[in-house]
Amino acid sequence: MRVGIGFDSHRFSAARTLVLGGIQIPDVPGLSGHSDGDAVLHALIDALLGAAALGSIGERFPDHDPAYAGADSAVLLSSAMGWLGEAGYRVANADITVIAEQPRIQPYARSMERRIGELLGVGSTDVSVKGKSNEGMGWIGRGEGLAVFAIASIDRLPESGDSPGD
Repeated sequence: MRVGIGFDSHRFSAARTLVLGGIQIPDVPGLSGHSDGDAVLHALIDALLGAAALGSIGERFPDHDPAYAGADSAVLLSSAMGWLGEAGYRVANADITVIAEQPRIQPYARSMERRIGELLGVGSTDVSVKGKSNEGMGWIGRGEGLAVFAIASIDRLPESGDSPGD
């Protein structure tokens, strides 16, 4: 088993719809960024790439490359999952913490867990999403943006012909 950690943060932007964990969240400004700004999926991609020692999201999807302008982060995660599979790994679980004053994450956490589970090819019980306030402190506390930490564990794919316990 291998473990990776990811982090991402973005400023809010009223010019966008908020997408977190692959789902749209209404009535809150979106996040600025080169792609769709989904900080949850960005942090998760970094955690997965780190666990497999496959680089970083910035290396794989550079923010100066016009090919990724406005990109759907779910598509980026699918690419990362392909690289993970090619390297001989599968996802075991993911634990994600969103630090924000708004939106409140709890009402959307189960939907994010289901969507992320689909994208990772695991059950929603293998994904945890939770929100934390920054208690009004700093740029997050002032409502300028949000930050996300993600930890993911990965396992080696079973070799064909192997049986459990081999």
